[in-house]
Amino acid sequence: MEVGRGLSLKALWCSLVLLVSTPVLATQTVQVAGAHFPPYVIKPESAGASGLLLDMLAALNGLQTDYRFVVRPTAIPRRFRDFQDGRIDLAVFENPDWGWQGIPGARIDMGLEDAEVFVAKAQPGRDQHYFGNLTGKRLALYNGYHYGFAGFNPDPEFLQREFNAKLTYSHDSNLRMLLRERADIALVTRSYFSAYLELNPEQAGRFLVSDRLDQRYHHYAMLRPAAPISAAQFTLLLDKLRATGELQRIFGRYGVVVRPAAAGSSTTADGRG
Repeated sequence: MEVGRGLSLKALWCSLVLLVSTPVLATQTVQVAGAHFPPYVIKPESAGASGLLLDMLAALNGLQTDYRFVVRPTAIPRRFRDFQDGRIDLAVFENPDWGWQGIPGARIDMGLEDAEVFVAKAQPGRDQHYFGNLTGKRLALYNGYHYGFAGFNPDPEFLQREFNAKLTYSHDSNLRMLLRERADIALVTRSYFSAYLELNPEQAGRFLVSDRLDQRYHHYAMLRPAAPISAAQFTLLLDKLRATGELQRIFGRYGVVVRPAAAGSSTTADGRG
């Protein structure tokens, strides 16, 4: 009886030693860039921050406990410096051509596609031919964005000089300028325009939307080399959300195309060159 008791105490002691000595893996925080870019990110610095990014991060956090994805507010021009300085680990809904050339880090194909469309005020006799030539038309653009028709050059002076552009920090303002005839054409993402009409359904017949695309957004994530999560791990989590239909639920309502996992899992090591 005493021997059995001794063995039990010894086993208990060994279990306690193992419990104390075994390292506990803490949840690692992944800082994700949040730059105002409706409907993907809306006012990231505010308590009421919202958008598709926050919905996606909530889904990622609900999927596992190894990583905690949090939004780190930044600005569109500043995100490159924040990435290189380590203040952000991950920038999503990006394109490698949007100023990321030469910045080390993984490029992860997210398997998400959006597009930039031309929008004008609907008028009698105005049709798709209206978008065929931009010469002489007043363009309403979002300051800092890269546009295909302008060779992806976001320089404000260039856009104002070459394309008679009016630059703002609000897609809503740009669409209102069309209705007030203070601009002729605005460029907005298809996802944004879908979100806008969802909130303002009475305005649907007041706009003419181009069949012509300025550019197709093939969304990538940019992951810095010292990030706490690897490209393979992040891709695996995205593919799990894709497989459960969660990505489609989040993005599909705004016309963002969610491609199958097999087409959305490629990565490249960095952006040198």
